[in-house]
Amino acid sequence: MDLAPYACDPADSRGRLHPEGLSTFRSPFQRDRDRIIHSSAFRRLKHKTQVFVEHEGDYYRTRLTHSIEVAQVARTIAGALGLNRELTEAVALAHDLGHTPFGHTGEDALHELMAPYGGFDHNAQAIRIVTSLERHYAGFDGLNLTWESLEGIAKHNGPVTGPLPCGLAEYNARHDLELSTHASAEAQVAALADDIAYNNHDLLDGLRACLFSDAEIADLPIVGPAFAEVDALWPVLDPARRRHEALRRVFGAMVTDVIGVSRHTLEQAAPASAREVRALGHPVIGFSPGLRRQLDAIRAFLFARMYRAPPVMEERARVTTVIHDLFPHYLRHPEELPEDWRSDVAAAPDATALARIVADYIAGMTDRFALQRHAALFG
Repeated sequence: MDLAPYACDPADSRGRLHPEGLSTFRSPFQRDRDRIIHSSAFRRLKHKTQVFVEHEGDYYRTRLTHSIEVAQVARTIAGALGLNRELTEAVALAHDLGHTPFGHTGEDALHELMAPYGGFDHNAQAIRIVTSLERHYAGFDGLNLTWESLEGIAKHNGPVTGPLPCGLAEYNARHDLELSTHASAEAQVAALADDIAYNNHDLLDGLRACLFSDAEIADLPIVGPAFAEVDALWPVLDPARRRHEALRRVFGAMVTDVIGVSRHTLEQAAPASAREVRALGHPVIGFSPGLRRQLDAIRAFLFARMYRAPPVMEERARVTTVIHDLFPHYLRHPEELPEDWRSDVAAAPDATALARIVADYIAGMTDRFALQRHAALFG
């Protein structure tokens, strides 16, 4: 693999909290990626929602399909910029591991309920999962990922400042992730790939749900020119193919912009190592100002017409009730948690620790399982 000087070289990895021997056939970052894919939390993403609750349709994106799409975009961008594809892919695949059932609605509800106990943050929860809650290996809890992968998961959206969320603070005290700096270029690519993927697939899912029409999104920046190009090439094209051809051009425009802008930024900054990337004080991966404004217009449209659409808001209210019922129930009756959680309950030193265990359990639920438990407990 030909890497740029500013890429993360696995030979220079800062290693793992629990030292392990090197693999004969796989780099440290490849092993991280594989451990993430084989984790229980990654499998559960199959039945965790993006916008629509899991049972509402087989074709809507879930956290799992979204994570795969993010990883595919991230790997393409990383390759074009001479970055480490395996580290980029590992961060991309892990970036949503900490999400609750019911998407951001579930997270908002759990954060409100956990406010007296330190709150809830899905990025910090992802760190908690990969450093503690996955319990499969004989020598350690968690996945024992490399420092670079953990750093990327913790701060792919930028430096973490102010009071640290619980799960992140606990781990950072043991293994300093240098949270006040920007992450590696690879982690920054994963963050931008997330933006690209959800902007594109939320347009498609919203169309599929009939929350808006092709004609309405044809007025949006980037999207309108894409439809015009398709119509010029294929004047008579069935609606499904026309939509697909237009949105893949939107996808391509975003990826092309990131690669061009980021390549220029890296050439101007000329970092000689991954450490220098972190020390620059600004991100090296990003959209152009023009494209950023266009994406803001698309997000504003999606917010009004999709994320706050009446049918979506009705479902948000329903699933918020599910979380608001489950959390206090298990807090009052921790003996009803599954057997393999009870040793943690017995060891909990105080109410805050117990609440964190209950939050871990509920956050790990899939949409389907949360609805099933709620039905079983409350009818």
